[in-house]
Amino acid sequence: MTTETPIPDNSQHRVRRGVSLYSFQEEYFLRTMSVEDCVAASADMGAMGIEIIPEQSIPGYPELTEEFVERWHGWMRTYGTTPVATNAFLDTKLHPGRLLSLDEQAARVRRDIDIAVGLGAPIVKATVNFSPEVMAAVAPYAEERGVRLLLEVHAPFHFEHPWIVEHLEVMHRFGAHVLGLMPDMGIHVRRFPRVVSERALRDGARPDLVDYIVRAYDDHGDTHALMDIVNYRGGGPVEFALARQATHYIWTEPKEMLAHMPFIGHVQAKFYEMTDEGAEYSIPYEEIVPVLVDGGFSGFLSSEYEGNRHIQDAFRVDSVEQVRRQQTLLARLLGETA
Repeated sequence: MTTETPIPDNSQHRVRRGVSLYSFQEEYFLRTMSVEDCVAASADMGAMGIEIIPEQSIPGYPELTEEFVERWHGWMRTYGTTPVATNAFLDTKLHPGRLLSLDEQAARVRRDIDIAVGLGAPIVKATVNFSPEVMAAVAPYAEERGVRLLLEVHAPFHFEHPWIVEHLEVMHRFGAHVLGLMPDMGIHVRRFPRVVSERALRDGARPDLVDYIVRAYDDHGDTHALMDIVNYRGGGPVEFALARQATHYIWTEPKEMLAHMPFIGHVQAKFYEMTDEGAEYSIPYEEIVPVLVDGGFSGFLSSEYEGNRHIQDAFRVDSVEQVRRQQTLLARLLGETA
């Protein structure tokens, strides 16, 4: 797959480009980039929709200070960017010995909805551990505050998984203007991510077992038996970890999104490695983007770079360059550039 993929006639599409600031986590953690730097870098790529993880990027979270709100909206004006989505997490094991009750979970989600409103973001991403009951409990508040709460469909879950089907029942009950879906493109991993297998080799994994695991995944074999096979062949912790990872990557046909398009309000454009040739090594965006266009998707494709953690042991992470390469690919597939 190279940049020679034909450019479709997408002149009438309503798909827009954005970036999750999660993509720059390496530089943000090392303090070589500030939140403002991340916003500026996104704008420089023409990715004008900004997705933020409050827990990661807002000083003093879960408190949202007036000072940060003023700075945030100032950045949006300065760089011409738009707040698109915030991310919410449910730490259900916050207290030792017990899980959060439904009321406690709902209260935390309502707080995260308030943060999104303060930042001017119309969407809150709900991680896949949100239960259907929690979504139903907070739906009226989300509607009152004018926010859509979107469940992330994240591998190894997929649209036909019973957990997602349960959620869809709740979504149909409350309506797509309140509850919906945020598919993560990690559900379309066609080839085992090379940065992951190469990291395992650097960590001392046996080449023969790494090759076996990668081939089993790429050939769409039964990956659920891989941990047993690694055990039979004398593998150790690194090989077991890689085999387990293979059970968390999945390949589903991009066209499966079409049946759920009315509920899809945002797309996490997950990627692990943008090659020098301008293609994503594992995820075929040249097949994904046309499906979104044909389905009438009108939200943001939000870059989410996750290759950093797999190369940081041996290479300098350049998240900005990786995101720039993906944005160049997305712009081309959307017909914005030649």
